[in-house]
Amino acid sequence: MPKKGMYPEVDLILKTHELKQSAIISILQDVQKQYRYLPPEVLTYVARQLDLSEAKVYSVATFYDNFSLEPKGKYLIKVCDGTACHVRKSIPILEELRKALGLSDKKHTTDDMNFTVETVSCLGTCGLAPVLTVNDKVYPAMTPEKTRELLKHLKEEVNE
Repeated sequence: MPKKGMYPEVDLILKTHELKQSAIISILQDVQKQYRYLPPEVLTYVARQLDLSEAKVYSVATFYDNFSLEPKGKYLIKVCDGTACHVRKSIPILEELRKALGLSDKKHTTDDMNFTVETVSCLGTCGLAPVLTVNDKVYPAMTPEKTRELLKHLKEEVNE
């Protein structure tokens, strides 16, 4: 059972939102920003501090696709597979990323926690298709070759 003060960074987030139960979505967004996902022990802590049931907090955390209960890598790469991106060959881009990072449709994050690759239904940038994002920065008109270059650059950043 998590004790009060166990997560000072979460306490600061809760204080920012004045411990309002109605701010649960904003609180979870801030917690996710802090940890890059929603750790189960922190969800329990948030529930206790807000005097909510764990079931209520988990129901919010699992209802919205934007929340994740799994750890994410430093670089979150989202490959759009909406109609426009799919038609303009987003799958070879996804395959290139998975091959280069040793990932699959079941394993989304590298063991070193540097990269997570996900597909999304639509990023709403059809005119830029095929598109991917890295930590919300948009990369338009991607190809497998451009993807390799982008990945090379990101790996260099990791090693700096």
